[in-house]
Amino acid sequence: MALAGGAVAVCRPGSARRPVLAGVPTLVHPRPREVLGALAALVHGDPTARLRVLGVTGTSGKTTTAHLLEAGLAAADRDTGLVGTIGTRIHGSQIPSALTTPEAPDLQALFAVMAEDGVTDVAMEVSSHALAMGRVGGTRFAVAAFTNLSQDHLDFHRDMEEYFEAKAALFDGRAEHAVVCVDDEWGQRLAARTPGAVTVSTTGPAAWRGGDVRTETDGTQSFTAVTPDGTRLPVRLQLPGAFNVANAVVALACLDAVGVPAAVAADGFADLAVPGRMQRIEEGQPFLAVVDYAHKPGAVAALLDALRPQVTGRLIVVLGCGGDRDRGKRPMMGAAAAARADVLVATDDNPRTEDPDAIRAEMLAGAQAEPHAGDLMEIGDRRAAIAAAVAYAKAGDAVVVAGKGHETGQEVMGVKHPFDDAAELAAALRGTR
Repeated sequence: MALAGGAVAVCRPGSARRPVLAGVPTLVHPRPREVLGALAALVHGDPTARLRVLGVTGTSGKTTTAHLLEAGLAAADRDTGLVGTIGTRIHGSQIPSALTTPEAPDLQALFAVMAEDGVTDVAMEVSSHALAMGRVGGTRFAVAAFTNLSQDHLDFHRDMEEYFEAKAALFDGRAEHAVVCVDDEWGQRLAARTPGAVTVSTTGPAAWRGGDVRTETDGTQSFTAVTPDGTRLPVRLQLPGAFNVANAVVALACLDAVGVPAAVAADGFADLAVPGRMQRIEEGQPFLAVVDYAHKPGAVAALLDALRPQVTGRLIVVLGCGGDRDRGKRPMMGAAAAARADVLVATDDNPRTEDPDAIRAEMLAGAQAEPHAGDLMEIGDRRAAIAAAVAYAKAGDAVVVAGKGHETGQEVMGVKHPFDDAAELAAALRGTR
């Protein structure tokens, strides 16, 4: 099949004693994925030797931190590239992508295009899947950054320890600089075993610190970043939430490592908005309306904890769980939402090949077991659930639609139907005016 598709050489599993394919250069390796990245880099002329790649890994915050890096690099007049969940950009122009981190041949080809187009610096999300499956093999990193770790992807990794080790692989010496947020135990462990790691914290001692957070009524915030030499730098963000303060300080430390002054980077952060990440939807309604990608227990908790101080009324949350993914996090997500919301509307996310009723039941089991749960509603149809939440809201409340963020489709039984949470929430808000 590969030859029919135009392949001029083949790398296949096996041993050196196995015969090669007649007439075709054949490379044999017991585990081809381990060398695929290096081979792809070789084919494309080792493109990351001509680029500064800033890689970000962690359970939450990869997308936001990568966008902050891109904004800071642009503020310093660097020629930028971006590789991540929402898409790929070259000099700010969008290129759709299906994976957070593309497969090694596609990734190296992309880097080659960026290098040929004059890109100098690339902000890149690096998933645990990519690290475990060798997708970033052959990639040279100027900086490796870690944001945090919480339960996710245990349908792929056997347990949290294996998940952590996959993330930690980015810090095996392949990067020139390492930046680690030590606000959780996983970051503290990683920093302790990474020689020369630059630490970041918003809760305790570290080389880079963030504090004195001031939240405005419109959801924006400002804080003070403290650099390793003690300089205090004011930073303003359109993005609310304590976790975004941590993301911003991680980005400042990464940018400093590649020569971008912190004050210049901070100027680039000031007006950044990230699709589907704490995205405010405004249609003239007298209450806050937000779309966010939170789809794991820790992210749901952080999202609602960030919004609670801004809400004088009720916190109304629309939430579902994805099918064909880590089932263990479903009751945990339900409990995290129920413990913090005044109203939880359980709905469908991407059921994929699973029974959506069963998925909702697992999430609701966790919500119902939460002793401080607010009101619980179950509306499977996501559009109807969003409309019901909006209709229920009053002045001073907040409606939060969580789980799908920037996604523009809903996958049911192998079919992806058009669905955009931001567009649906905006339409529901317009219908109430």
